Amino acid sequence: MSAKKLAAALAAALLALAGCASTASQNAGTSSTGGTGTPVSIMVGGLNKQIYLPFMLAQRLGYYQKQGLNVTLQDEGAGVDATTNMVAGKVDGVGGFYDHTIAMQGLGQSMESVVSMLSTPGEVELCRPQVRDRIHSPADWAGRNLGVTDLGSSTDFLTQYLAQKNGVDPAKIHRVGVQAGATLIGALQHGNVDCAMTTEPTVSTALAQGAAYILLDMRTAASTKQQLGGQYPATSLYMTTSYVNSHAEVVQKLVNAYVETLKWIQGHNGAQVADVMPADYYAGAGKAAYAKAFDNEKGIYNPTGIMPPDGPATDLAVLQAFNPDVKGKKIDLGSTYTDKFVTAAH
Repeated sequence: MSAKKLAAALAAALLALAGCASTASQNAGTSSTGGTGTPVSIMVGGLNKQIYLPFMLAQRLGYYQKQGLNVTLQDEGAGVDATTNMVAGKVDGVGGFYDHTIAMQGLGQSMESVVSMLSTPGEVELCRPQVRDRIHSPADWAGRNLGVTDLGSSTDFLTQYLAQKNGVDPAKIHRVGVQAGATLIGALQHGNVDCAMTTEPTVSTALAQGAAYILLDMRTAASTKQQLGGQYPATSLYMTTSYVNSHAEVVQKLVNAYVETLKWIQGHNGAQVADVMPADYYAGAGKAAYAKAFDNEKGIYNPTGIMPPDGPATDLAVLQAFNPDVKGKKIDLGSTYTDKFVTAAH
Protein backbone atom coordinates (compact mmCIF):
# COMPACT_ATOMS: atom_id res chain seq x y z
CA MET A 1 0.00 0.00 0.00
CA SER A 2 1.22 3.53 -0.69
CA ALA A 3 1.06 4.61 2.95
CA LYS A 4 3.22 1.72 4.09
CA LYS A 5 5.60 2.23 1.19
CA LEU A 6 6.04 5.91 1.95
CA ALA A 7 6.40 5.35 5.67
CA ALA A 8 8.97 2.61 5.08
CA ALA A 9 10.85 4.81 2.65
CA LEU A 10 10.91 7.65 5.16
CA ALA A 11 12.16 5.34 7.89
CA ALA A 12 14.93 4.07 5.65
CA ALA A 13 15.91 7.60 4.77
CA LEU A 14 16.13 8.67 8.39
CA LEU A 15 18.28 5.65 9.18
CA ALA A 16 20.58 6.55 6.34
CA LEU A 17 20.82 10.09 7.61
CA ALA A 18 21.85 8.78 11.00
CA GLY A 19 24.60 6.70 9.44
CA CYS A 20 22.82 3.36 9.65
CA ALA A 21 22.68 3.01 5.90
CA SER A 22 25.09 4.21 3.27
CA THR A 23 24.10 2.88 -0.12
CA ALA A 24 22.57 5.37 -2.52
CA SER A 25 19.85 4.31 -4.89
CA GLN A 26 20.93 3.27 -8.37
CA ASN A 27 20.19 6.07 -10.80
CA ALA A 28 19.60 5.77 -14.51
CA GLY A 29 21.98 8.64 -15.20
CA THR A 30 23.67 11.76 -13.90
CA SER A 31 24.27 15.02 -15.72
CA SER A 32 26.27 17.99 -14.46
CA THR A 33 26.74 21.51 -15.79
CA GLY A 34 30.39 21.36 -14.78
CA GLY A 35 32.35 24.50 -14.01
CA THR A 36 33.21 26.15 -10.73
CA GLY A 37 29.82 27.52 -9.67
CA THR A 38 27.98 26.78 -6.44
CA PRO A 39 27.28 23.02 -6.38
CA VAL A 40 23.65 21.91 -6.19
CA SER A 41 22.29 18.38 -6.62
CA ILE A 42 18.75 17.70 -7.80
CA MET A 43 17.18 14.26 -8.23
CA VAL A 44 14.42 14.07 -10.83
CA GLY A 45 11.76 11.36 -11.03
CA GLY A 46 12.42 10.61 -14.70
CA LEU A 47 14.65 13.13 -16.46
CA ASN A 48 13.56 12.18 -19.99
CA LYS A 49 9.84 12.62 -19.27
CA GLN A 50 8.33 15.71 -20.83
CA ILE A 51 6.62 16.55 -17.54
CA TYR A 52 10.13 17.12 -16.13
CA LEU A 53 11.45 18.92 -19.20
CA PRO A 54 12.47 22.19 -17.45
CA PHE A 55 15.22 20.53 -15.41
CA MET A 56 17.36 19.33 -18.32
CA LEU A 57 16.24 22.15 -20.60
CA ALA A 58 17.63 24.72 -18.15
CA GLN A 59 20.97 22.94 -18.35
CA ARG A 60 20.95 22.71 -22.14
CA LEU A 61 20.14 26.42 -22.44
CA GLY A 62 22.95 27.40 -20.08
CA TYR A 63 20.65 28.97 -17.50
CA TYR A 64 22.28 27.25 -14.50
CA GLN A 65 25.72 28.51 -15.52
CA LYS A 66 24.25 31.98 -16.07
CA GLN A 67 23.21 31.98 -12.41
CA GLY A 68 26.64 30.79 -11.25
CA LEU A 69 25.45 27.30 -10.35
CA ASN A 70 27.05 23.91 -10.93
CA VAL A 71 23.92 21.75 -10.97
CA THR A 72 24.09 17.96 -10.94
CA LEU A 73 20.89 16.31 -12.18
CA GLN A 74 20.38 12.74 -11.05
CA ASP A 75 17.81 10.49 -12.69
CA GLU A 76 15.56 8.38 -10.47
CA GLY A 77 12.63 6.31 -11.68
CA ALA A 78 10.13 7.50 -9.08
CA GLY A 79 9.53 10.69 -7.13
CA VAL A 80 9.02 8.80 -3.88
CA ASP A 81 12.56 7.41 -4.08
CA ALA A 82 13.96 10.84 -4.95
CA THR A 83 12.19 12.25 -1.89
CA THR A 84 13.73 9.54 0.27
CA ASN A 85 17.20 10.46 -0.95
CA MET A 86 16.59 14.13 -0.18
CA VAL A 87 15.41 13.37 3.35
CA ALA A 88 18.59 11.31 3.79
CA GLY A 89 20.67 14.31 2.77
CA LYS A 90 21.98 12.74 -0.44
CA VAL A 91 20.60 15.46 -2.72
CA ASP A 92 19.58 19.06 -2.17
CA GLY A 93 16.28 19.05 -4.03
CA VAL A 94 13.77 16.97 -5.96
CA GLY A 95 12.14 17.45 -9.32
CA GLY A 96 8.81 15.76 -8.71
CA PHE A 97 5.10 16.28 -8.14
CA TYR A 98 4.07 18.89 -5.61
CA ASP A 99 1.72 16.43 -3.86
CA HIS A 100 4.71 14.78 -2.16
CA THR A 101 5.16 17.86 0.03
CA ILE A 102 1.63 17.29 1.36
CA ALA A 103 2.08 13.55 1.85
CA MET A 104 5.38 14.08 3.66
CA GLN A 105 3.91 16.71 5.96
CA GLY A 106 1.46 14.01 7.02
CA LEU A 107 4.53 11.98 8.02
CA GLY A 108 6.00 14.86 9.99
CA GLN A 109 8.47 16.07 7.37
CA SER A 110 8.56 19.74 6.34
CA MET A 111 9.37 20.41 2.68
CA GLU A 112 8.11 22.96 0.20
CA SER A 113 7.79 23.64 -3.50
CA VAL A 114 9.78 26.72 -4.53
CA VAL A 115 8.60 26.90 -8.16
CA SER A 116 5.56 25.34 -9.86
CA MET A 117 6.33 24.01 -13.36
CA LEU A 118 3.17 22.13 -14.37
CA SER A 119 -0.40 23.31 -13.86
CA THR A 120 -1.82 19.89 -14.79
CA PRO A 121 -0.39 16.38 -14.27
CA GLY A 122 0.15 15.51 -17.94
CA GLU A 123 -0.66 11.90 -17.02
CA VAL A 124 -2.43 9.43 -19.30
CA GLU A 125 -3.99 6.09 -18.37
CA LEU A 126 -3.12 3.52 -21.03
CA CYS A 127 -4.64 0.04 -21.29
CA ARG A 128 -3.57 -2.94 -23.39
CA PRO A 129 -5.77 -3.57 -26.44
CA GLN A 130 -6.85 -7.01 -25.20
CA VAL A 131 -9.03 -5.46 -22.46
CA ARG A 132 -10.65 -2.76 -24.59
CA ASP A 133 -14.08 -4.44 -24.44
CA ARG A 134 -13.84 -4.93 -20.65
CA ILE A 135 -12.23 -1.75 -19.29
CA HIS A 136 -14.10 1.42 -20.22
CA SER A 137 -13.32 3.53 -17.14
CA PRO A 138 -11.74 3.19 -13.68
CA ALA A 139 -15.07 1.72 -12.56
CA ASP A 140 -13.90 -1.50 -14.25
CA TRP A 141 -10.61 -1.70 -12.34
CA ALA A 142 -11.62 -4.08 -9.54
CA GLY A 143 -9.23 -7.04 -9.46
CA ARG A 144 -7.03 -5.56 -12.20
CA ASN A 145 -3.26 -5.13 -12.26
CA LEU A 146 -2.52 -1.43 -12.72
CA GLY A 147 0.90 -0.04 -13.54
CA VAL A 148 2.27 2.96 -11.64
CA THR A 149 5.74 4.46 -11.61
CA ASP A 150 6.34 2.93 -8.19
CA LEU A 151 4.35 2.36 -5.03
CA GLY A 152 4.09 5.66 -3.18
CA SER A 153 4.61 7.68 -6.36
CA SER A 154 2.27 10.40 -7.60
CA THR A 155 0.91 8.02 -10.26
CA ASP A 156 0.14 5.66 -7.40
CA PHE A 157 -1.69 8.47 -5.57
CA LEU A 158 -3.71 9.36 -8.66
CA THR A 159 -4.51 5.74 -9.52
CA GLN A 160 -5.90 5.05 -6.05
CA TYR A 161 -7.91 8.25 -6.10
CA LEU A 162 -9.43 7.52 -9.52
CA ALA A 163 -10.36 4.02 -8.41
CA GLN A 164 -12.11 5.28 -5.28
CA LYS A 165 -13.81 8.12 -7.12
CA ASN A 166 -15.28 5.57 -9.55
CA GLY A 167 -16.58 3.26 -6.84
CA VAL A 168 -13.66 0.80 -6.63
CA ASP A 169 -11.97 0.26 -3.26
CA PRO A 170 -8.23 0.92 -3.78
CA ALA A 171 -7.61 -2.27 -1.79
CA LYS A 172 -9.32 -4.20 -4.62
CA ILE A 173 -6.79 -3.15 -7.27
CA HIS A 174 -3.25 -4.46 -7.63
CA ARG A 175 -0.72 -1.67 -8.20
CA VAL A 176 2.55 -2.65 -9.83
CA GLY A 177 5.65 -0.48 -10.16
CA VAL A 178 6.60 -0.42 -13.86
CA GLN A 179 8.32 3.00 -14.09
CA ALA A 180 8.06 4.33 -17.70
CA GLY A 181 9.35 3.83 -21.21
CA ALA A 182 10.25 0.31 -22.34
CA THR A 183 9.52 -1.33 -18.97
CA LEU A 184 5.98 0.05 -18.85
CA ILE A 185 5.27 -0.81 -22.48
CA GLY A 186 6.69 -4.29 -21.97
CA ALA A 187 4.44 -4.80 -18.95
CA LEU A 188 1.42 -3.97 -21.11
CA GLN A 189 2.56 -6.14 -24.00
CA HIS A 190 3.18 -9.17 -21.78
CA GLY A 191 -0.06 -8.75 -19.84
CA ASN A 192 1.70 -8.07 -16.55
CA VAL A 193 -0.58 -5.06 -16.15
CA ASP A 194 -3.92 -4.29 -17.76
CA CYS A 195 -3.53 -0.53 -17.59
CA ALA A 196 -0.78 1.88 -16.57
CA MET A 197 -0.41 5.59 -15.89
CA THR A 198 2.39 7.41 -17.66
CA THR A 199 3.41 10.54 -19.60
CA GLU A 200 5.10 11.60 -22.82
CA PRO A 201 7.14 10.38 -24.60
CA THR A 202 6.03 6.92 -23.36
CA VAL A 203 2.43 7.62 -24.40
CA SER A 204 3.33 8.33 -28.03
CA THR A 205 5.67 5.34 -28.19
CA ALA A 206 3.08 2.92 -26.81
CA LEU A 207 0.38 4.17 -29.17
CA ALA A 208 2.71 4.00 -32.18
CA GLN A 209 3.56 0.40 -31.33
CA GLY A 210 -0.10 -0.54 -30.95
CA ALA A 211 0.59 -1.56 -27.37
CA ALA A 212 -2.18 0.51 -25.79
CA TYR A 213 -5.28 2.63 -26.05
CA ILE A 214 -6.06 5.74 -23.99
CA LEU A 215 -8.52 5.19 -21.16
CA LEU A 216 -8.32 8.71 -19.71
CA ASP A 217 -6.18 11.75 -20.33
CA MET A 218 -5.04 14.50 -17.94
CA ARG A 219 -3.03 16.62 -20.36
CA THR A 220 -5.47 19.54 -20.37
CA ALA A 221 -6.94 21.71 -17.65
CA ALA A 222 -10.49 20.67 -18.61
CA SER A 223 -9.79 16.93 -18.50
CA THR A 224 -7.87 17.29 -15.24
CA LYS A 225 -10.80 19.10 -13.65
CA GLN A 226 -13.12 16.36 -14.88
CA GLN A 227 -11.00 13.59 -13.38
CA LEU A 228 -9.64 15.27 -10.23
CA GLY A 229 -12.13 18.02 -9.46
CA GLY A 230 -9.90 21.03 -10.16
CA GLN A 231 -6.49 22.29 -11.16
CA TYR A 232 -3.80 19.88 -9.98
CA PRO A 233 -0.32 21.47 -9.78
CA ALA A 234 2.20 18.75 -10.54
CA THR A 235 5.90 19.11 -11.35
CA SER A 236 7.83 21.42 -9.07
CA LEU A 237 11.23 21.81 -7.49
CA TYR A 238 10.76 20.99 -3.84
CA MET A 239 13.29 21.03 -1.02
CA THR A 240 13.31 20.57 2.72
CA THR A 241 12.25 23.70 4.56
CA SER A 242 15.53 23.68 6.47
CA TYR A 243 17.50 23.79 3.19
CA VAL A 244 15.32 26.57 1.79
CA ASN A 245 15.82 28.65 4.93
CA SER A 246 19.57 28.10 5.12
CA HIS A 247 20.34 28.40 1.38
CA ALA A 248 18.00 31.18 0.27
CA GLU A 249 20.54 32.66 -2.17
CA VAL A 250 21.07 29.30 -3.92
CA VAL A 251 17.32 28.65 -4.08
CA GLN A 252 16.78 32.08 -5.61
CA LYS A 253 19.34 31.38 -8.34
CA LEU A 254 17.70 28.05 -9.13
CA VAL A 255 14.28 29.63 -9.34
CA ASN A 256 15.66 32.40 -11.56
CA ALA A 257 16.90 29.71 -13.97
CA TYR A 258 13.57 27.87 -13.99
CA VAL A 259 11.46 31.00 -14.45
CA GLU A 260 13.60 31.85 -17.46
CA THR A 261 13.20 28.28 -18.75
CA LEU A 262 9.41 28.40 -18.38
CA LYS A 263 9.37 31.65 -20.37
CA TRP A 264 11.51 30.01 -23.07
CA ILE A 265 9.08 27.09 -23.32
CA GLN A 266 6.18 29.43 -24.01
CA GLY A 267 8.00 31.00 -26.94
CA HIS A 268 9.14 27.82 -28.71
CA ASN A 269 7.61 24.79 -30.41
CA GLY A 270 8.23 21.07 -30.18
CA ALA A 271 10.74 20.95 -33.02
CA GLN A 272 12.82 23.65 -31.34
CA VAL A 273 12.65 21.82 -28.01
CA ALA A 274 13.71 18.54 -29.60
CA ASP A 275 16.66 20.27 -31.26
CA VAL A 276 17.92 21.33 -27.83
CA MET A 277 17.34 18.12 -25.89
CA PRO A 278 19.68 15.06 -25.84
CA ALA A 279 18.90 12.59 -28.63
CA ASP A 280 18.31 9.70 -26.24
CA TYR A 281 15.36 11.59 -24.75
CA TYR A 282 13.29 10.94 -27.87
CA ALA A 283 14.97 7.76 -29.12
CA GLY A 284 11.92 5.55 -28.44
CA ALA A 285 9.20 7.73 -29.94
CA GLY A 286 11.36 9.42 -32.56
CA LYS A 287 12.20 13.09 -32.83
CA ALA A 288 9.10 14.03 -34.84
CA ALA A 289 6.74 12.23 -32.44
CA TYR A 290 8.51 13.80 -29.45
CA ALA A 291 8.05 17.26 -30.98
CA LYS A 292 4.39 16.61 -31.80
CA ALA A 293 3.72 15.34 -28.27
CA PHE A 294 5.18 18.54 -26.84
CA ASP A 295 3.07 20.72 -29.12
CA ASN A 296 -0.06 18.78 -28.16
CA GLU A 297 0.50 19.16 -24.42
CA LYS A 298 2.31 22.50 -24.23
CA GLY A 299 -0.55 23.82 -22.10
CA ILE A 300 0.56 21.68 -19.14
CA TYR A 301 3.50 24.01 -18.45
CA ASN A 302 3.07 26.80 -15.95
CA PRO A 303 4.08 29.99 -17.79
CA THR A 304 4.97 31.94 -14.64
CA GLY A 305 6.11 29.45 -11.99
CA ILE A 306 3.57 30.85 -9.51
CA MET A 307 1.59 28.18 -7.67
CA PRO A 308 -2.00 28.13 -9.07
CA PRO A 309 -4.11 29.69 -6.28
CA ASP A 310 -6.73 26.92 -6.13
CA GLY A 311 -4.34 24.09 -6.97
CA PRO A 312 -2.99 23.01 -3.57
CA ALA A 313 -6.53 22.44 -2.26
CA THR A 314 -7.19 19.99 -5.12
CA ASP A 315 -4.00 18.07 -4.38
CA LEU A 316 -4.96 17.90 -0.71
CA ALA A 317 -8.51 16.72 -1.50
CA VAL A 318 -7.16 13.92 -3.68
CA LEU A 319 -4.77 12.68 -0.98
CA GLN A 320 -7.32 13.03 1.83
CA ALA A 321 -9.71 10.79 -0.09
CA PHE A 322 -7.62 7.63 0.41
CA ASN A 323 -4.15 8.24 1.88
CA PRO A 324 -4.01 7.35 5.60
CA ASP A 325 -0.94 9.54 6.06
CA VAL A 326 -3.01 12.57 5.10
CA LYS A 327 -6.64 11.60 5.71
CA GLY A 328 -8.03 13.19 8.88
CA LYS A 329 -4.81 15.10 9.58
CA LYS A 330 -4.43 18.85 9.83
CA ILE A 331 -2.31 19.89 6.87
CA ASP A 332 -0.96 23.43 6.61
CA LEU A 333 -0.99 23.98 2.84
CA GLY A 334 0.69 27.37 3.21
CA SER A 335 3.88 25.69 4.39
CA THR A 336 3.99 23.19 1.49
CA TYR A 337 4.96 25.83 -1.07
CA THR A 338 6.29 29.36 -1.38
CA ASP A 339 6.00 31.91 -4.20
CA LYS A 340 8.51 34.40 -2.79
CA PHE A 341 11.41 33.21 -4.95
CA VAL A 342 9.32 33.21 -8.14
CA THR A 343 8.00 36.68 -7.34
CA ALA A 344 11.57 37.92 -6.86
CA ALA A 345 12.64 36.28 -10.13
CA HIS A 346 9.96 38.19 -12.04
